[in-house]
Amino acid sequence: MADLPTLLLASLNPSTRKQAEQNLNAVSDVQPLAEQDKVALRSELVPAMLSLSNPADKAIRAQVAESVSLIAELDFPHKWENLIDQLVASLSATDYNVNIGVLQTAHSIFRQWRAHVRSDELFTEINLVLSKFTTPFLQLFRQTAALLTNPSTNPTLTTPTANYALLAQAMVLLIDIFYDFTCQDLPPAIEDAHAEFFEPGAGWFHAFLSWDATELRGDADDATPSLPSQIKTGVLEAAELYIKLYPDQLQKSPAVESFVQAVWALVGSNNLPGVADDQLVSQALRFISTAIRSGYYKPLFSSRDTISSLVQGVVVPNVTLREHDVEQFEDDPLEFIRLDLSLSSAGSDAATRRQAAADVLQALVGSGYETETTEIVGSWIGTGLSEYEKNKADNWKAKDSAHGVTSTNSLVDVVKFFSDHVFQDLQAQEGSVHPILQVDAIRFLLTFRNQLTKEQLLSVLPLLARHLSSVNYVAYTYAAITIERVLSIKQGNQLMFAQADIHDFAADLMDALLTKIESAGTAEKVAENDHLMKCAMRVVVTARQTLTPKFERILARLVAILGVISKNPSNPRFDQFIFESIAGLMRFVVSGTPTTLPVFEQALFGPFTFILQQDIDQYIPYVFQVLAQMLESHRAEVPEQYRSLLPFLLTPAIWQQKGSIPGLVKLLKAFLARDGAQMLAAGQVASVLAVVQQRLIPSKLNDAWGFELLQSVVLNIKPDQLKQYIKAVVMTLLTRMQTSKTDKYVHLFARFFLFAMAINVDGLSPDYVIGTVEEIQAGLWSQILVNFIVPQIPKMPTKDRKLAVVGVTRLLTQSAFMTRPPSSTAWPAALGSIVKLFNEPQYLTGSKTEEDPNAGLTEIDFEEQTAGYQAAYSRLAASETPEADPVEYIRDTQQFLGQELVRLSKEHGPSVKAMIQAAPDAGPFVQALASAGFVL
Repeated sequence: MADLPTLLLASLNPSTRKQAEQNLNAVSDVQPLAEQDKVALRSELVPAMLSLSNPADKAIRAQVAESVSLIAELDFPHKWENLIDQLVASLSATDYNVNIGVLQTAHSIFRQWRAHVRSDELFTEINLVLSKFTTPFLQLFRQTAALLTNPSTNPTLTTPTANYALLAQAMVLLIDIFYDFTCQDLPPAIEDAHAEFFEPGAGWFHAFLSWDATELRGDADDATPSLPSQIKTGVLEAAELYIKLYPDQLQKSPAVESFVQAVWALVGSNNLPGVADDQLVSQALRFISTAIRSGYYKPLFSSRDTISSLVQGVVVPNVTLREHDVEQFEDDPLEFIRLDLSLSSAGSDAATRRQAAADVLQALVGSGYETETTEIVGSWIGTGLSEYEKNKADNWKAKDSAHGVTSTNSLVDVVKFFSDHVFQDLQAQEGSVHPILQVDAIRFLLTFRNQLTKEQLLSVLPLLARHLSSVNYVAYTYAAITIERVLSIKQGNQLMFAQADIHDFAADLMDALLTKIESAGTAEKVAENDHLMKCAMRVVVTARQTLTPKFERILARLVAILGVISKNPSNPRFDQFIFESIAGLMRFVVSGTPTTLPVFEQALFGPFTFILQQDIDQYIPYVFQVLAQMLESHRAEVPEQYRSLLPFLLTPAIWQQKGSIPGLVKLLKAFLARDGAQMLAAGQVASVLAVVQQRLIPSKLNDAWGFELLQSVVLNIKPDQLKQYIKAVVMTLLTRMQTSKTDKYVHLFARFFLFAMAINVDGLSPDYVIGTVEEIQAGLWSQILVNFIVPQIPKMPTKDRKLAVVGVTRLLTQSAFMTRPPSSTAWPAALGSIVKLFNEPQYLTGSKTEEDPNAGLTEIDFEEQTAGYQAAYSRLAASETPEADPVEYIRDTQQFLGQELVRLSKEHGPSVKAMIQAAPDAGPFVQALASAGFVL
């Protein structure tokens, strides 16, 4: 086993920690660690963490704690029964460096409970921990809280300041663990100690909200939250949790009222303006929002004076821009945008002060106080706008605050406010108003886009397009964000905007967006603003053929941008969007004008060759998908430049990058469909099957891609030419079934045999497939059918049900093997399995050819494409085509089954009727067939 220091250093690398998780869990293709190595590792980790108790070891100690957490998630409690005992035994009454290490480790294990669904297994683990950890936890909490609030009782532990800071660090973790312990249910020991924590005026939590340790405040310019600020934030998080989960506990005393007063004192009148306190202020406001929404404290919040005080004293000061925000707008615009877009989810978890303050208003409006709130807010907005009108140059912040408050009120008259106060800033010449007000105007449209009509949005799109040429980074980026979101609006399942709506200015939009992207300069600066690229992608997929007259210039610019960013790939979102743009442009231009395909090939083959030669692994999965898209667009013979790629695509090394596999499969499927005969002649089909057998089918991660590729081989290579390979392939499938079966694999295995039975390929009969299996071992087919295929048929997803019915129908009616023992004994069960599927006939019609072939593209919301390079594979929606119905030749599955059963009955007489009668639940179905004219 590797020595522990090496493991600790490795744990600093996130990708290595992920690998460690795979090693321990054995869910991937990686060989798992031997059990004795796991035991040794578990025994050494806690002592190793404790040995790193010096302040200088803080970073690596946190990593080791994370490693303990990772292994505990897999092995605790069943294989690591003494973990909690080790932690408890390590706690110290005097050494807080050690205590912090123990608490970090404990919290890294316990915090995972917060996201878990309630289950017996979860509560077994929680109860085990509570039985051992609660008492020492409460003792350490009491000791630490007493020392912090009354440091003179033990100067040895509270002086100098460094020691006092250790106590505060420990308290941050203790409050985190308090939350962990109460996030699922209320432990009896903590319930018994409720007053000790929450009693107004006497509880620890109230004490900490008013606690002010001047020596721990930190530097005024420091953006990192001070320890007192972190403690207060943790207290309010716990209090918010109690409002949600344990309101009865809080209502035993005026605890919440006392908390609200403390919050008022903390954040009212902008008492904490510093950046370091942003998290505390946001959590404090979130606590108030939760208390309002709970409905338990209506007397506290219902009076007009209280609402007015909330708006004036809490909301407005925190909606108003601070100097820090203005500096960030100018000096770090991307971070300003990132924070500004971190919109709260369902009214909670707001990311910034402004959003948390706005959420207080939304809570008031949504909890029955809308009339009073709207009136008070309306009055304040009027005052702010009047101030602005008096001196627009100096009082622009007053209008910005009015914008901030307006954007939260669902009762605002959007059109009137826009025409009276927003439109003027949106159309103003750059420099004539403060740029933040122009951003506010754009953001107003972004916020209320779904409340405006299509005609209203079309009227402002040209104004938004003009802002793409702004010199202000935030203004042109917000313009791009808003245009992209407007073009994404759906009415029902249809996009509101079609190519005709942007026909007149689509090319100009693309020009403005690409110009901004190109002007950034270095690879990192070009790629940093993915909002611009996302908007370009959205214009491409909305404009469709509209861009055909200008496509060569657009393509050349996209390729040039790709050339710049490929020097140093740094932003996976930008990468996704530029490849979507290229794939979307090709999809629509080539479908309308097929003669343009060579232009795309000429523009892309060079850059793609460079990417493959330089092994730019972030881009290779995209390259394979776009190559497949181009190859699929060929209707005549496959050009030689594609064929020359095949030897490279079939080398083992290229299949080692997991992210490449889906794109490679897609590309090889395109080759097989268009050039199968040539591949067979060149011996490349054997190489494809070698990939399937050696690389894909044995892999739990990639077996689905193996079956997809194998199905393409069966569909496109003539059965007599496939005969030399098929037995070995089936043996590979059976070997995997025997050695490492999974539920997913059994489904894929059954679907493959049904697929092979169902597709209409000359010479590929059910007996071709069965005969191959019987060559391996006589009588094997009936065992496979009964044990694996028949049980899977009722579980088939709806999209595969037609395939299953056609496959089983052909199996039952076109196979000589199935009419004689032992296979005939499985005949009734096989028929019974598809009879059940006819109970939902709507799923047995297959795909509808009249549907929009681009429907799959418009259903994708690229808002979800947020995976980084850790994600092995990012599919290109724009390169995908609708999946063909492999049994399209059958229009009516019931008619097909009826016809085939009638034919079989005539050929074999009473024996077939006896098997039909023996099928489970077949009686009513046979009657339905008879009513349709198929009398058996």
